[in-house]
Amino acid sequence: MAALRTEIRGARDAGLTPVRTLFVGGGTPTRVDPSLLVDVLAEIPRTHNAECTVECNPDDVTASLLATYRAGGINRVSIGVQSTADHVLVSLGRTHVPRNVLTAIEAVHESGLETFNVDLIYGAAGETLDDWTRTVSTIVALDVPHVSAYGLTVEAGTVLATAPARHPDDDDLADKYERVDDLLGAAGLGNYEISNWALPGHECRHNAVYWSGGDYAGFGSAAHSHSNGRRAWNVRTPDRYVELVTGGVSPESSHEILDGATRAIERLQLALRTRDGVPLGALSDDDLRAFEGLVSVAGDRLVLTRAGRLLANEVSLRLRAL
Repeated sequence: MAALRTEIRGARDAGLTPVRTLFVGGGTPTRVDPSLLVDVLAEIPRTHNAECTVECNPDDVTASLLATYRAGGINRVSIGVQSTADHVLVSLGRTHVPRNVLTAIEAVHESGLETFNVDLIYGAAGETLDDWTRTVSTIVALDVPHVSAYGLTVEAGTVLATAPARHPDDDDLADKYERVDDLLGAAGLGNYEISNWALPGHECRHNAVYWSGGDYAGFGSAAHSHSNGRRAWNVRTPDRYVELVTGGVSPESSHEILDGATRAIERLQLALRTRDGVPLGALSDDDLRAFEGLVSVAGDRLVLTRAGRLLANEVSLRLRAL
């Protein structure tokens, strides 16, 4: 945390402008003393109405923790629920139990925070469609204003990657995606990005920066940053990060410069995932015909249909910069 404070101060001294959004995640921030976390985050200049989110493990959420967060300007939390089925949580390697999810969400409702998110994951080994339906229905019943639901993905180098029998099935993932879309839609949460649903006014402003190809500053081990086509990332391990920062050396591991064409295509690929879609000319007439039923025309925009959301990668490969 001391190294993190040092890195942030260095960026501030170099001219870091007040941020409109702030997100603490990529680990388990609630394992850190909340007062210490708030003190470190106070080093980051923010606009008066900045959206400030902290990811939370359900086991760690208490009224006291949330009160400290709120007093420190944190106005949004994201709770890593993943599932409310015990055997699915075991399959995912999670340690919390479903009853702690209920307690955590009740505490958030009582905390006075402006909004919050629940993260869910579907497609784990042993999870049935009924398991998934009960998970989503439980979350809906708890009046959650924003839900992120992600299909389980297999990452190289993980234990899951070495166990093909436990890999998710594409058809199962599709069925579960349609089920969560139906249940959340019926509860009034609109899909505004392939994996994100929210009540009106509760959309995540921070993620919109990524989806629009905007600039962002990242602090901490493995943090990524982007500024005007220069994408950089810090060293991955905390011990190496601390060693470099305390030694007065930049923790940046490497970077890449994106040319104009690459940035334009990336923006389109990210925008395609959102409900605003892409400009009409981003697909040729031939591709429009080939993707009939996967994209729809909304004024001068092309927007994925629900069937298109399931095949978004296929559509994104045919996008062309204007």
